[in-house]
Amino acid sequence: MRVTMVGTGYVGLVSGACFSEFGHTVTCVDKDARKVEALRRGEIPIFEPGLDKLVAENAAAGRLSFTTDLAEAVVGADAIFIAVGTPSRRGDGHADLSYVYAAAEEIAAALTDYAVIVTKSTVPVGTGAEVERRIRAVRPDLDFDVASNPEFLREGSAIEDFRRPDRVVVGAESDRARAVMRQLYRPLFLAETPFVFTARETSELIKYAANAFLATKITFINEMADLCEKVGADVQDVARGIGLDGRIGRKFLHAGPGFGGSCFPKDTLALVRTARDYEAPSRIVEAVVAVNDARKEGMAARVVAAAGGDLAGKTVAVLGVTFKPNTDDMRDAPSLEILPRLVAAGARVRAYDPEGMKAAAGLVDGIEWVAGAYDTMPEADVLVIITEWNEFRALDLGRIAGAMKRPVVVDMRNIYRPEEMAEAGFNYYSVGRAPVVSF
Repeated sequence: MRVTMVGTGYVGLVSGACFSEFGHTVTCVDKDARKVEALRRGEIPIFEPGLDKLVAENAAAGRLSFTTDLAEAVVGADAIFIAVGTPSRRGDGHADLSYVYAAAEEIAAALTDYAVIVTKSTVPVGTGAEVERRIRAVRPDLDFDVASNPEFLREGSAIEDFRRPDRVVVGAESDRARAVMRQLYRPLFLAETPFVFTARETSELIKYAANAFLATKITFINEMADLCEKVGADVQDVARGIGLDGRIGRKFLHAGPGFGGSCFPKDTLALVRTARDYEAPSRIVEAVVAVNDARKEGMAARVVAAAGGDLAGKTVAVLGVTFKPNTDDMRDAPSLEILPRLVAAGARVRAYDPEGMKAAAGLVDGIEWVAGAYDTMPEADVLVIITEWNEFRALDLGRIAGAMKRPVVVDMRNIYRPEEMAEAGFNYYSVGRAPVVSF
């Protein structure tokens, strides 16, 4: 089949490359000519493990190409995916759909034969119907269908998520559209992947409901972590104790500095706004948004307390700034709330991240970026772990203690064991567990 992917951001590029691996001929479209030229050279604008190899192999095989010419790209396409950004709109928190609607109207002007126009972007309920209305306004004679096919890709494991998803959700209004979508995903049908075919509005809401529920799990365990610290319990044992219950599940029960990234913050906020608009407010999701915002803002206070209540003139070493490991994505990362507060408190901040420093440098002022984890530590008063990259999980504790002015660690991801840190002579502060005070 012939597929057009409008947008070469995270979702569009990964989806386009994976569809081409399925054997389809895929053309990815972007308005940014420099980005398109870079992609043609094999230069990938995002960090996602395995994506560079996947793009190179399918481009070499002639199944994957890149262009700025949308009109040319849609000719002969069986399915045209809209995978453009839907950021939170300034002022009210609603998803900004201007890029979606602009893409739909351009597609309408260029399309000549039947195709399924698929919203892959995360969009509020009713967007598919509005896309259809706008296309018909431009081309009332056009034969087409509009479908919803939300993505459920986790940054850092997006390719595997596309190849072996828990499920594929398709919202379509005609048998013809459903047949096209089945053919597109034929390799997954053969692998007996669960498919959920439903109405467009239901498909659109499934995406928001899924992200809101996962964000709720994260927020819940973070609140339990706060309670654990007060009563002397261990949040990791609590998470295991409840996570082994099949009704609850173990995933997304890791206490930390709050959720970030490209999806959960904007999608929970958009769901709150949509629910209010339809006079069916979601009090749970509203609380999740508020608690998570406050948690990220309050993380710097933990560092101040660990440093003795005052950071003025002190050096803070920071490991990890992206919102999660195995990505260079800085969108709504907790570090964007934490680092400025450390600087404002008078600290000298040295930071290292394996992939995120280039993006972070343009977002946070006053940070000294260094070449490696141990380069953050000389004469530091406190070491802060914000992102749990694998390379931070087995650091030489003796080397850390020898380099720092005082061996004090604030571990916001609980990647070390308190007893191990006590034996090594650290003052160790984690999340939802009793602190270790060695001196």
